Amino acid sequence: MNANANVNASTTTSAAALDELRRRPADRRRILFTGATVVTMDPDLGVIDGGDLLVEGDTIAAVGRDLDAGDAVVVDATGTILTPGFVDTHRHAWEAQLRRIMPDVDDLGGYVMATLAGYATVYRPEDMYIGTRLAALTAIDSGITTMLDFSHNSRTREHSDAAIEALRDTGIRGVHASMGPHFGDWDRQWPGDLTRIRDRYFSSDDQLLTLRLAALATDEICGPALAYGPELAAVAADLGIGVSVDAVFGVSSSEAVLRWAKDGILSPDVTLIHATGLTSEAWRTMGETGTTVALAPTSDAQIGLETAIPAVDEALSVGIRPGLSIDVEVALASDMFTQMRALHAIQRMRAVNAAHGTDVHPSRITTHDVLDFATLQGARTNGLAGVTGSLTPGKKADLLVVQAEDLNNMPLNDPIGTLVLGSDARNISAVLINGEPRKWNGQVLDVDLPALRAQVHASREYVLNTPAA
Repeated sequence: MNANANVNASTTTSAAALDELRRRPADRRRILFTGATVVTMDPDLGVIDGGDLLVEGDTIAAVGRDLDAGDAVVVDATGTILTPGFVDTHRHAWEAQLRRIMPDVDDLGGYVMATLAGYATVYRPEDMYIGTRLAALTAIDSGITTMLDFSHNSRTREHSDAAIEALRDTGIRGVHASMGPHFGDWDRQWPGDLTRIRDRYFSSDDQLLTLRLAALATDEICGPALAYGPELAAVAADLGIGVSVDAVFGVSSSEAVLRWAKDGILSPDVTLIHATGLTSEAWRTMGETGTTVALAPTSDAQIGLETAIPAVDEALSVGIRPGLSIDVEVALASDMFTQMRALHAIQRMRAVNAAHGTDVHPSRITTHDVLDFATLQGARTNGLAGVTGSLTPGKKADLLVVQAEDLNNMPLNDPIGTLVLGSDARNISAVLINGEPRKWNGQVLDVDLPALRAQVHASREYVLNTPAA
């Protein structure tokens, strides 16, 4: 193939283009996508019809029209939408081999007792690896290029290592948020082991993986050791890492938020997950401190967390634009399209219902809002706003090629509406993470699917047939 490899629109991500890309050293690789509808999610760049995007190495070099190809591999992306990869701000990835094992779970207590007090207690390091790898590969397949793994089953150092190595081996932009288990026997190595983890796996600031401390909001479920407060905040500060706090809902969490603010341990480096049923005073405090929020739309609604209503209106009212997350695959869908659509529908239903029978005009979010939450705001929530989340020159090349002329998407009338309301994983023909093709021509790359399937089934059988510790 010539240095400039032109690909027809009907084969936008052809094998020939991939072969040409992989023949070139990654740090000197250049790829130019041409003729696409480029949804940048950069407020200054907007949507570019008939646009080009140039990737150099791991970075977006330019976005615009009629860019000079030079020695780039040129891909004719006519008939596609280029968009930033989605950002998942909270998923318990180790549970993936237990997918939909409790699709009709009644409440949080049912989930906790079956999964955290039951299945989790028998996990071996290899089960951590298999579940986390499966979750990350599935994320890539559905267009999630960054995933925060809230890894709360770190029973030993080896369990933590396995979860981190699974993220690394998939090539996803991964955030390992480490926490000790809720129940069962474990080595009590956390949070002390975070120093070793940081030094071994996170010594560079310029890498795909980043580290955060994970904690719970209160001690109601499993005691004070896992609850966020001054001691854990000091650990995170000493390590120079952010904090993700799960199970933030209700009166007790509202009181905790006020305590954290008084103690000076709320900031943009702290993410509060769920945030359902909080008091208005807690929300004001979160807004004033710049605390970030990760919503889990389907989890809140389906599992019934506190009010069961994703708190997007509450967040927006205090100036917080939240990220979105998947949460637990034992009972929920694993893709970001579902989260965007669920939040979009729930909030608009809620807004119209509140105004029904009055002269008040409903205040409804838009498809642009939820795509912003799923990309740029998710990156900000994960502490990666300067790295990913928009197709901005200088950011890392984490992007999707979405087929706009597929049966379920054509004709393309509104690109953001098409991404949010029309598309799904089958329409994603390519995923680049850090400039590296991870999905191409509709297939996740470098995965021995039969071998993975055998590992997943073997792990599931072990977990399901071993008595809880």
